Amino acid sequence: PNQLDQNSLPKYEILDKIIELYIEKDLDISSIVKKGFSSKNVNHVVKLINNNEFKRAQSPIGPKITHRAFGKDRRYPITFKH
Repeated sequence: PNQLDQNSLPKYEILDKIIELYIEKDLDISSIVKKGFSSKNVNHVVKLINNNEFKRAQSPIGPKITHRAFGKDRRYPITFKH
C-alpha cells in the first residue's frame, strides 16, 4: 500500500536517462558514470535491468518498434530448455 517506486529508484528524470544510455546507447556502467550520474544509481538501475531479464524471456516474441529492441544484443531464448 505505501510502497512507491520513488522510494527505491532514482528520480524519473535520472532513471530514464540511465536506461536510455544503457539500453539504447549501449553504454557500459563506467561510461554512464562519467556522464555525471552517481555510481550508486547507475549500478542499482543496471542491476535491476539485468536481474529482470528472465521476465523478458517469459514473454511472447513481439514486434520491434524501436531501433534498439530487446533482441539483437539482449538475447532471450525462443524456447526454454530444462
